[in-house]
Amino acid sequence: MKTNLLSNLKMLYALTLNSVKRINIVKTSYLLSVIILYSCSTGTSKTVDSPPVNLPVLTIEKGNETVYQEYPATIEASANIEIRPQVEGILEYIYIDEGAKVSKGQALFKINDRPYQEQLNQAKATLLAARAALENAELEVEKKTKLVNTKVLTDFQLKTAISARNAAKANVQLALSAVEAAKINVGYTLIRASAEGYIGRLQRKQGSLVGPTDSQPLTALSNVSDLHVYFSLGENDFIAFKNNTEGINLQQKLRNLPPISLVLSDQTIYDQKGKIDMVDGQFDKHTGAITLRATFTNPEGVLRNGNTGRVRLQKKYDQALLVPQLATLEMQDKIFVYTVSKENKVVQQPITVIGKSGTNYLVSKGLNSGDRIVYKGIDLLQDGQKITPQILPIDSINSL
Repeated sequence: MKTNLLSNLKMLYALTLNSVKRINIVKTSYLLSVIILYSCSTGTSKTVDSPPVNLPVLTIEKGNETVYQEYPATIEASANIEIRPQVEGILEYIYIDEGAKVSKGQALFKINDRPYQEQLNQAKATLLAARAALENAELEVEKKTKLVNTKVLTDFQLKTAISARNAAKANVQLALSAVEAAKINVGYTLIRASAEGYIGRLQRKQGSLVGPTDSQPLTALSNVSDLHVYFSLGENDFIAFKNNTEGINLQQKLRNLPPISLVLSDQTIYDQKGKIDMVDGQFDKHTGAITLRATFTNPEGVLRNGNTGRVRLQKKYDQALLVPQLATLEMQDKIFVYTVSKENKVVQQPITVIGKSGTNYLVSKGLNSGDRIVYKGIDLLQDGQKITPQILPIDSINSL
């Protein structure tokens, strides 16, 4: 019995020892695998770098450039006249229609003139009476002059007659003035065009009582053969405008200015060129701007008083650097480009823009003539990144 128990214990011990050895072998194999993998990842193997990306590169050069700036403008007729009656009365006839083109002196309206014809007749009658009184006074002076010469009357009586004659002459002049005034009033009943132009809306209808104190005019007459286009420049723009124009004084500068264009509200360019011919005498204290006027001819009458648009002024830059907007990146109100070094590494460079010409920026600072910049594909670039440049001639950028 004891012998069997001892045999069983020996067998159990042997099994336990074999199990422990197997577990140690597994652990050892796992550790060796980890060591081998680590050695492979940190040993002599090397990471393969991706090749530099191919990007188009442009060489910046200086050149003369003309840019255009636009300013909001209002258009006014060279003559915009309110047609108002100068006498009171019933509007008897209207000879024109709204929008009609009229010539200078053409009849527009007729006010009933019967009251003014009667005033004229009365004035003429008063004139006749004054002239008759003057004749009597002259006869009296002539008679008393003879009597004074024969010493029948004294000089005092003659002087009295002369004074009465002078008063009669004055009355004749007053009567003449009354006749002329009555004629003028009669003439005012026929209202004529004071200039050539186009008729606006008719504010009063036939049969209305009209007069000089009416709040609204009968109509408006616009002479649009020439148009005055008004626009404003800020103080800095006005200083640049003066500094970039040849001439000793302002009048010479105005004469030397090139013609300007007018951009209409539908973005089309008016087919006539204009000329700046007036600068306001002072800046607006509320806006800090000064008003300029340009005159455009309007032979076809296409534009009317009240049209709006924008004037386009040109500005010339000598030896300016031209940079395509496509090659720039804007961040936090600053504009950047990526320059390319001799080692073909890119560097983010801020630039100062002074104007635009089409799809290009005019740059004053940040670049020099001969610098190379990345033209396309700048969104994913980083400082110091190496690229393979594809050199582009500057004339080819519009075709890309």
